[in-house]
Amino acid sequence: QGASIYSASKIARDEFPDYDVTVRGSVSIGRRLMDPLAELVKIDAKSIGVGQYQHDVDQGKLKKSLDQTVENCVNLVGVNLNTASGHLLTYISGLGPQLAQNIVNYRAENGAFASRKELMKVPRMGAKAYEQCAGFLRIPQAVNLLDNTAVHPESYCIVEQMAKDLGCTVAELITNKELRLKIDKQKYITPTVGLPTLNDIMQELDKPGRDPRDTIKVFEFDPNVHDIGDLKEGMILPGIVGNITNFGAFVDIGIKENGLVHLSQLADRYISDPTEVVSIHQHVQVKILSIDMERKRIQLSMVGVEQKI
Repeated sequence: QGASIYSASKIARDEFPDYDVTVRGSVSIGRRLMDPLAELVKIDAKSIGVGQYQHDVDQGKLKKSLDQTVENCVNLVGVNLNTASGHLLTYISGLGPQLAQNIVNYRAENGAFASRKELMKVPRMGAKAYEQCAGFLRIPQAVNLLDNTAVHPESYCIVEQMAKDLGCTVAELITNKELRLKIDKQKYITPTVGLPTLNDIMQELDKPGRDPRDTIKVFEFDPNVHDIGDLKEGMILPGIVGNITNFGAFVDIGIKENGLVHLSQLADRYISDPTEVVSIHQHVQVKILSIDMERKRIQLSMVGVEQKI
C-alpha cells in the first residue's frame, strides 16, 4: 500500500530523478523487504490506510496523531546513522528537517560516522539536540560497541565501570552472559541513575541493538477454502479482523467475501462495544453460522469457539 503515492512524491523525485513512477514504486516495494520502517515513513500514514472511516474524522487531528505514532515507532526501533535517509532522520527526537539534512550532507562529504561523538561535528548540532537524538542513532560497525545499542552516551560510564569492576572489557561484558549475571545493579544506583535506567541498560547488554518489535506470528488461512462455495455451516476457520463497527466485526477468512461476527456473537457474555473483545488485525477463530449465496453474505460467530493464543 502507498507505493503509488510514494512514486509520485517529491521525496521519490529527489531520490530517483531519472526513473519513471513505475520504477520508483517497484524500488519502494523492494526496499520494504530490507527495511520496512525506513521506507514506509516516506509515505503519509493516511495513504497507507488506517481505517474505513479515516476521512470522516478531523484531518488535522488525524495527521497529528499519526505523525506522533510514526515518531514513537522510529524512536523505539532506532535507525542506522550511516544509512538513514534525511526524511527518516526527521522523526528522531531532537532532529528537525534542517539538522537531519545536515547529517546527510556531512555523511556525504566525510564518509560514514565512526562514532556517535562525531555527530557534534555536524553543523548546527548543539549539545541539547545531541542529548535528545544520540540514543536513537545506531552505528553497527562502530569501534565502541555501545554506539550500536540503545544505551545513551551519558550512560556509557556506567557500563564501563561495570566492566572495570568485573575485570573485563565492555566487549566481553556484552558477549558473556555469565559476567553480566555477576553484576549487582544496586551498587550503581545514584541520585541521578535509578533502577529503571539500570534495568534498561542490562536488557540492552543482553541483546545489543535488539529489535523491540514482537515476533510476527505465522498465520495461514484454511488451505481447503478458496471461495464462498467451499464454506459449510458449522465450519471452524481461522481469520483476521479487518474492520470493526458498532454492530460487530468483519473478518477476512481467506476468500473474496468477508464474514460478519455480529456484536451478539463476539462473546458468550454481554458486551456493548466490539473492541472489548477484538481489535483490528487480530487473529481469531470463527464458526460459520449461515451463508447467503445469493447476496454473498456470511454470518460468523466466536461464541463457544476456542481462541488460539
